[in-house]
Amino acid sequence: MTEGMVWVVDDDRSIRFVLRKALERAGIPSRAFERAEDVLEALREERPDVLVSDIRMPGMSGLEVQEHLLQRKADIPIIFVTGHGDVTMAVQAFKAGAVDFIEKPYDQNALKALIERMLEVARTRHIESERRKLNQALLDKLTPREQEVLERIANGRLNKQIADDLKISIKTVEAHRASIMDKTNSGTVADLMRVFMESRQGQNFHKDETHD
Repeated sequence: MTEGMVWVVDDDRSIRFVLRKALERAGIPSRAFERAEDVLEALREERPDVLVSDIRMPGMSGLEVQEHLLQRKADIPIIFVTGHGDVTMAVQAFKAGAVDFIEKPYDQNALKALIERMLEVARTRHIESERRKLNQALLDKLTPREQEVLERIANGRLNKQIADDLKISIKTVEAHRASIMDKTNSGTVADLMRVFMESRQGQNFHKDETHD
């Protein structure tokens, strides 16, 4: 897996410089931008791990960046920093999935520690995403009828019940089950259920990983 990247967007040059230096000393790769529009353009080319963003900036705001990323279904841990924070902004940011909201001036060590923790969160999400894609690719091999059978297996239906549901013979159900097991590389029903469940996990943004 690629090394984690921190993306910083803040219209204050001194803040960008100090934060990047702190991340550099910690051995954390980062890129910094003055305008939110520029970071969004860069994010089209590279997969970000953590975004640290000011909220109030000329042009596009940090909250608008967050909205754009949500529309892209980009599951990115976002840390907002601002000198003009208020309760309304904080609630809006958290509801949309931000992991923290820090007012300037902030404790640099505390922010660095939070970034390091969020990089671990991002890496975990990436692993889960790759596993989900792999399992979905296995399930995509199934025919529409095999998918119907699998759904019923997942719901605990027995072969006879599946046969009755689909108006097919038990032998046909057994043949479909064997094919499903083969196509998903499943040695047991437990293996098959793992593939099935993992392909459907992680669809929503994770909001329980942000606080101890």
